[in-house]
Amino acid sequence: MANSSNLLDWCLVRLGEDHNWWVEEVSDSVRWDVDGLSIIDPRQVAHLLELVEPLRDYGFDEDLLEAAFIPFRIERDAGDGRVRLKRVKDSIVESDEKLFALPDVMDEENGPYADLLDHVTKCRVKLLNDIFEFESKLTVDEVEDELREEQNASFIEGKAIHCFDELCAILEYTPAGWDADADGDERAVSEEDIDDEDLPEIDDADEEALKGDESLKWDEDEESEDDEDSENEDGKSEDDEEEDDSDDDDNEDGGGRKRPSPKGGSSRSGKRK
Repeated sequence: MANSSNLLDWCLVRLGEDHNWWVEEVSDSVRWDVDGLSIIDPRQVAHLLELVEPLRDYGFDEDLLEAAFIPFRIERDAGDGRVRLKRVKDSIVESDEKLFALPDVMDEENGPYADLLDHVTKCRVKLLNDIFEFESKLTVDEVEDELREEQNASFIEGKAIHCFDELCAILEYTPAGWDADADGDERAVSEEDIDDEDLPEIDDADEEALKGDESLKWDEDEESEDDEDSENEDGKSEDDEEEDDSDDDDNEDGGGRKRPSPKGGSSRSGKRK
């Protein structure tokens, strides 16, 4: 951190129409220019910490993040939608307190914040080259050129770029036509995505042969067949019980005497054929 930034003790911030916080006044007005000077609020700090988490596997240096920002906490309400912030020595990464983070832009080209932008860009490029199979490796220059074009368009429209948006543009950057939400892998085509036209044609003879192949049956088909067999057995069992009940009713008629069997026939007390 530059020595001149140590002279900064407090700042007055306001909430803009874009729902971002902008600096209106600082304790060191000689060295700090508040024109277009933005500051990150606690909610945005938490979001940035989430975005840099995947970059840890690609060489992300947390110390550069700490050095790039000056932490502040709310001191009091200054009225008219403004808040006075007091500088603290807490870590924006480890502190449990809700802190604002002012980018150290005393030296816009070679200062701590500029170093952070370069660092996260390199880490993001490494991540993208690792999870995507590009025809040619993505380069830092390509990413910077594309982001610079977007920034220039904002400048032409007279819009100041908030540091939170500037960082998110890098941390969430993905080349056009690629999906970063697919966890780095090209999404596999599901069965629902397969069109019938993509399936190979099968002759009638081959289809009949495949139908008779037990190894090609699905588990659902086997379970269905088992259920049908079970239902058939249950149906037979119920029929047997009904017939047995009918025999018992017939035997009970006439005081429990058995009716004589037809001539040449066998008694119904035997097994049913």
